[in-house]
Amino acid sequence: MPLVCITLFLRICIYFTYEAVWSDIMTVVDVWAQITTPRMAEQPWMATLLRWIGRSAEAVVPTPRDTITAMDDAGVDVALLSAWYGPTGALVSNDEVQHHLDAHPDRFRGLASADVRSPADAAREVRDRLTDDRFVGVRIVPWLWEVPPTDRRFYPLYVACVDAGVPLCTQIGHTGPLRPSETGRLIPHLEQVMLDFPDLVVVGGHVGFPWIDEVRSMTAKFENFFVDTSAYACTGSRRRSSSTSTTSAPTGPMTARRRFAPSYSGCRTRRTTSMRCCPSTTATPSS
Repeated sequence: MPLVCITLFLRICIYFTYEAVWSDIMTVVDVWAQITTPRMAEQPWMATLLRWIGRSAEAVVPTPRDTITAMDDAGVDVALLSAWYGPTGALVSNDEVQHHLDAHPDRFRGLASADVRSPADAAREVRDRLTDDRFVGVRIVPWLWEVPPTDRRFYPLYVACVDAGVPLCTQIGHTGPLRPSETGRLIPHLEQVMLDFPDLVVVGGHVGFPWIDEVRSMTAKFENFFVDTSAYACTGSRRRSSSTSTTSAPTGPMTARRRFAPSYSGCRTRRTTSMRCCPSTTATPSS
């Protein structure tokens, strides 16, 4: 009996030591977030997302404080806020993202974007934003433009990503909003981009469903291709299952065959992150 008690005591001590040390060194990052503006919320293509979550457009326009409260409830340390640009202009502008970064520098990092109707101006805008270390990547959403990622207007932004050493964050898989899904096919569209830009680090958001075999093929073929689990539940994690967020490995790019996003600490966030999933932290539906 004394031996059993000693063994149990040691296990308890090891457990709490592990928890204290592990929780201190890890940062949980929501890699796909946005603080939705009214002009984004009222877009007709948002109808499916609003129907899925049972909310109105007015209800998905959060304040930064709403988002931080949701992050705290979910145990999320940092959210990457995306700018959104489409054929109608800025739905969430880089200036608006920068305002949130200024107001809450410990909680937010930014993903820049630009209006590619003028590719040269778009490249200059992105390069300018990336001089601010708080912008850690570039977000491009091809379905918003209804063209594949091979569209020539995107290519200057890919060059800007390579030159700045930041990832391109895009969407793979079907389009939840009311737009065609073909733009999210990995092969041949995103595959061709990665062949054209062998140094470009690409993070494919939203898992890639229903083209999961193409996702597996791409992760095997390209060492600079990563996937985040935003928009889908991740089961089997130490935390509750996830609907929009993911984190990455503490040692940098993924050790588990790049199934999630690369470490954003290498892209100028404050600490490395763990390979864990966390609950949704965005106060708006993820697209």
